[in-house]
Amino acid sequence: MFFVSSFLSKIGARGLLALALACGASVALAHGDVTPQPVDTHTLPKLGDKWLEDNPYSSGPQHDEALRIGTSGYNQNCARCHGLEAISGGIAPDLRKLDDECIGYADEAKKKACFKEMNDYFISTVRHGRTRDGRVYMPPFEGMLSQEALWSIKTYLESRRGAE
Repeated sequence: MFFVSSFLSKIGARGLLALALACGASVALAHGDVTPQPVDTHTLPKLGDKWLEDNPYSSGPQHDEALRIGTSGYNQNCARCHGLEAISGGIAPDLRKLDDECIGYADEAKKKACFKEMNDYFISTVRHGRTRDGRVYMPPFEGMLSQEALWSIKTYLESRRGAE
């Protein structure tokens, strides 16, 4: 504790402000600057080259394995911006809420259409990234993460839906 108070007294208010601004800038500049990490999906069957419209792992025999892979894939590639356990720290959208709107539909056809729209949005965003005014807000992962990896990550996010 002595070191901290000694340090703060030496740098003063201006130094503390400069330190805070530097830390804040490093977080802001890091957004979208992610080196994709490989996601090992060899235990899942290949989905092919044509992108599926619905998450094949939402249910069925591969769900648990996809969830395990997606948890790891999320932590390696997404948590830096979207937060640990998909709880956003404010830099990027809170992905637990990605398809919250769909849950509330009583009409099954509307609910299904909503989930399809959210799946399309998720896959498009992760594959192609998001850029606004020349700034990268989300890096593209096309060619770096397989379809199996992306749907596994979506499976993980579905498991976090509504979690606090």
